[in-house]
Amino acid sequence: MTQQHFTRTAIVFHWLTALIIAGAFPVGLLMGDMAVTPFRIKVFVWHKWAGITVLILSSLRLSWRLGHPAPPPPAGMPAWQHRASRVVQWATYILLFIVPLTGWMYSSAAGYSVVYLNWVPLPDLVGKSKELAHQLKELHETLNWVLFSLVMLHAAAALKHHFIDKDSVLLGMLRSAPRHKA
Repeated sequence: MTQQHFTRTAIVFHWLTALIIAGAFPVGLLMGDMAVTPFRIKVFVWHKWAGITVLILSSLRLSWRLGHPAPPPPAGMPAWQHRASRVVQWATYILLFIVPLTGWMYSSAAGYSVVYLNWVPLPDLVGKSKELAHQLKELHETLNWVLFSLVMLHAAAALKHHFIDKDSVLLGMLRSAPRHKA
């Protein structure tokens, strides 16, 4: 069985992004129904910080990935599965940019600036507009569900590879390639 491994850096970017999304997604689902309180405002601010962090991590991750390609697919993997994997991976990368950007635009259109970590004021991406804010909110929510679906498909495929195909696809993202001594 050929071992497939990503670099430690790629693994850290992958799991850190996954962890932040795993926290931000359910918070996003719940915060709209919360009563207007100081706590709700804090939750919205945290959600924005999570989104901007995902945007930053995704930029770093994509830059890293361009210089450090993914390992080849396991021997014997059908071509259609490899193509499907590539489509899901790149669609996910695209959404890791578009989802936070639509959230940032929604915040701008709603008249609420984003101040990352209460320290870095970010520019408004669009002008204040109640109608645009509504449209961006709907788009942001819809794209989040698309991202969630792709992540679930990605996780299911990784588990299928591990438990059914018994190949090293999942292990390649759980541990990095061993260092070779010179």
